[in-house]
Amino acid sequence: MSTISVKAIQIDQTGGPEQLKLVNVEVGEPGPGEIRIRHKAVGLNFIDVYQRTGLYPFPMPLRLGMEASGVIEAVGAGVTHLKVGDRAAYASNPPGSYSEARVMPAKTVCVLPDAISFETGAAMMLKGLTAQYLLKRTQPQGGLQPGDHVLFHAAAGGVGLIACQWANAMGLQLIGTAGSDAKCALAKAHGASHVINYSTEDFLARVKEITGGKGVKVVYDSVGKDTWDKSLDCLSPFGLMASFGNASGPVPPFAPGILGGKGSLYVTRQTLFTHISTRETTQAMAEDLFAAVVSGDVKIRIDQRYPLADVQQAHRDLEARKTTGCTILTL
Repeated sequence: MSTISVKAIQIDQTGGPEQLKLVNVEVGEPGPGEIRIRHKAVGLNFIDVYQRTGLYPFPMPLRLGMEASGVIEAVGAGVTHLKVGDRAAYASNPPGSYSEARVMPAKTVCVLPDAISFETGAAMMLKGLTAQYLLKRTQPQGGLQPGDHVLFHAAAGGVGLIACQWANAMGLQLIGTAGSDAKCALAKAHGASHVINYSTEDFLARVKEITGGKGVKVVYDSVGKDTWDKSLDCLSPFGLMASFGNASGPVPPFAPGILGGKGSLYVTRQTLFTHISTRETTQAMAEDLFAAVVSGDVKIRIDQRYPLADVQQAHRDLEARKTTGCTILTL
């Protein structure tokens, strides 16, 4: 079996950004159900931080990175939806996209339409598929109809800016929160119907004001600990609290009985990787995302670019909330 030597980012133990090391690794041929992809651009996501710090535990050493785009270099037995030379993009477990090339399972790798650049492809897959499963597959009882109010925390982030645009195209009244006036303006410019600066305003009071006291049908929350309690109080009866991240820390344990008193609420903790566990679902979700991007309903905003070797700084900026939109690592 032939192998190639490539550069990759690896951690040998959990910790701060200083643990991210540029190393040379050997990459072999793909086995059954696998492909080898030569990356053109790599996406940066908050889940990478969770894995680096150990919040989401993995065996060490660990190569980080959950999304990228590139060109298929080799195809293993049984793979029929990809061929050598295809432009492709993915969001996928296991981690390892912070690299020049890798071997990985083929089932979550999708052909990238010619109308979408490699940079956009690398920036959009994890965040775009996340927005897709939230707005289309994680809905409150009775679904979502045009005119319905939803609350979306961190609306100026990578997932948030995609969700603002997509919700607008669906006719939803998205109320977006962010931590600064500039970020609020960004969310508004991307289709949020209302914006709330949670560092200067009480978002619960504003949500009640905006909705005439009714509350929202669903809260989409990637912040976690800091927004949890008030988010529950933003919901209308039978509303859905959809947690999909913990940027401020994990949500502490709570008594399910409180959900009854607050309006017979529903609570769910979602993760993308359940949704993309089959080839068929991954493809259907990706096609929905590609169509939204190609049509112009959703524009992917890349606000930061860092060379792969500068990944430590990229992580520092992400954790310090200095980034907006999407961030990519360039090769």
